Amino acid sequence: MSASTSIQILGGRLIDPANRIDQICNLYIHNGKILSVGDRPDNFTPQQTIDATGKIVCPGLVDLSVRLREPGDEHIATISSETSAAAKAGITTLCCPPDTDPVIDTPAVVTLILRRAKRAAKARLLPIGAMTQKLAGEHLSEMVALKRAGCVAMSNGYAPLSNTLVERRALEYAATFGIMAILRPEDRHLRNNGFAHEGPVSARLGLPGIPEAAESVAVARDLALAEHTGCRIHFHLLSSGTAARMIEQAQHQRLPVSANVAAHQLHLTEMDIEDFDSNCHLNPPLRSLADRDALRSALAKGVIGAICSDHQPLKDDAKEAPFPSTATGMSGLQTLLPLTLKLVDEGVLSLSEAIARITSGPADILELPYGRLNAGSSADICIFDPDQHWVLKKDEIPGAGHNTPFIGWEFQGKVTHTLFEGRIVFQSDSSTVA
Repeated sequence: MSASTSIQILGGRLIDPANRIDQICNLYIHNGKILSVGDRPDNFTPQQTIDATGKIVCPGLVDLSVRLREPGDEHIATISSETSAAAKAGITTLCCPPDTDPVIDTPAVVTLILRRAKRAAKARLLPIGAMTQKLAGEHLSEMVALKRAGCVAMSNGYAPLSNTLVERRALEYAATFGIMAILRPEDRHLRNNGFAHEGPVSARLGLPGIPEAAESVAVARDLALAEHTGCRIHFHLLSSGTAARMIEQAQHQRLPVSANVAAHQLHLTEMDIEDFDSNCHLNPPLRSLADRDALRSALAKGVIGAICSDHQPLKDDAKEAPFPSTATGMSGLQTLLPLTLKLVDEGVLSLSEAIARITSGPADILELPYGRLNAGSSADICIFDPDQHWVLKKDEIPGAGHNTPFIGWEFQGKVTHTLFEGRIVFQSDSSTVA
């Protein structure tokens, strides 16, 4: 289908939190853009019609953390395989962390990734540049050149900076040119050689623990440097209630800070590793029930503005060793929407708030015009059936990685169509387009 195709989406419940729309209305698309919301434009002749009766029509999802494994680990996954999986999950915009191979620390690597994403044409890929060369934590990268090449922010991924002076210089550099720094707050010395949350479960299982202070100490340091440098910083993958409360206080003091949380951190806790389930070997670790509830509270208040999948496809055998020897991470694309909708069922968020945390919320953090459906915006759209129940089965997970602790979980809410730049990039077998 060409980008100039005209499409009408009829009878759906349109939820667009950015524009405060929640009503049954039609949507009209032409030339890859939203032409009109509600009223049919004059002389509009649709080439295709999607009947969205009984379904929810919302902006395409925006995911702040998706590892694609390309370049470098194409034997695990590729940009093509994972953007295709993203389309099936309703995700139309995704951010790629800098820890590829080669690292995203030169404009050439940025150009390579963007070119391959354009060729796949299933989702918008936004690279995050490396804060330091080779992510070694010592010498700053050419952040301005990376930004000009297409990077939306800078980060050092999971790799620690060598010391606080390097972090100060990096944040000063970023602040000078209006670049956002994405930080994964963790004190590597306090983390030591831990594998799970430091608490009664890790003690009972004999696993070296990672104290909550490893995160909160790092947040305190980063907030002090943010205030000193004036840099806009985003805390990536919060896991502790203490850190969330510190960030809330900083926001009250009008520091330019934001935060996200991985969807699984809002449902799982340290108790889920009881049987040494390596699918729950994650970084940051699953923490206590009190931490989970504090994260939910911060999400409801808007302190945490975005939910991400933290998608990390792994080889089939990556989780088959004893718990401490397994790789961290899980495949999270297909569960981003249903885990977020589960928060609505459990009374944590309203439906509009939930959709905001995976659409306009992450887009606003990046200061990008996605995650909304106003006239003239890119026609990135997710349509899902809120009443469809389904069970996550390993052999039905799209994409290359099938490592997830949610196998066998029953979810409610299934994507039926995904449109990216006005093109239907996914359509379920049970749905029809006239």
